[in-house]
Amino acid sequence: MVLLGTLVNGICIIVGSLIGRFLSRIPEKMKSTVMHGISLVVMVLGLQMGFKSGNFLIVILSIVIGAVLGEWWQLDDKLNSLGLWIERKLGSSNKGNISQGFVTATLIFVIGAMAIIGALDSGIRGDHQVLYTKAVIDGFTALILTTTLGIGVILSFIPVVLYQGLIALFATQIDRLVPTELMDMFINEITATGGIMIFAIGLNLSGIIKIRVANLLPGILVAALIVSSIFIYNQYII
Repeated sequence: MVLLGTLVNGICIIVGSLIGRFLSRIPEKMKSTVMHGISLVVMVLGLQMGFKSGNFLIVILSIVIGAVLGEWWQLDDKLNSLGLWIERKLGSSNKGNISQGFVTATLIFVIGAMAIIGALDSGIRGDHQVLYTKAVIDGFTALILTTTLGIGVILSFIPVVLYQGLIALFATQIDRLVPTELMDMFINEITATGGIMIFAIGLNLSGIIKIRVANLLPGILVAALIVSSIFIYNQYII
């Protein structure tokens, strides 16, 4: 089954979030310390991913252009409005947590090589081991994030399943049409661009600064377009 690894990944995120929900009633001082610990780990993760870039100019352009597009489209405001609407429907008393938890968890779970490589392995070879490993990691991460950011983390299973599922379903075509060199470059620059956003999330969680991370999200698409343009230029124009 092509989607088995992806479905297991989504289930682990749901289970981890539900367990984290039950563990969320911890003392405020402990929750604050846990939040600071998570923020430090998230910042280190973001830096580690950011250093994977082979051409940091691509990352800079992606972040800048993505920020302009995100502010123009007002993604952060729209996502917060959606989160508040969901909170009203669920009768949640933790205002603002759903949108923050959703964005934070989605970026951490979707950005990175494991999501792409694991989904390709599932689709091409029927090998789900990478996604099984990612599922366990994501499940524990969802548990920890939910204790501090709230139940919004559970909604991140939707983009994870859609993103990895589409890659798995079209893996054979992707493998045939996309050269290995382009795929490697694509993974590195997408990972690096996403890593900067994850670092920004860490800063937000620490309370150092408030960055509208959702407005940076178009940078992922911009990075993909820049990488594709560079590859086409080098292969067919020069």
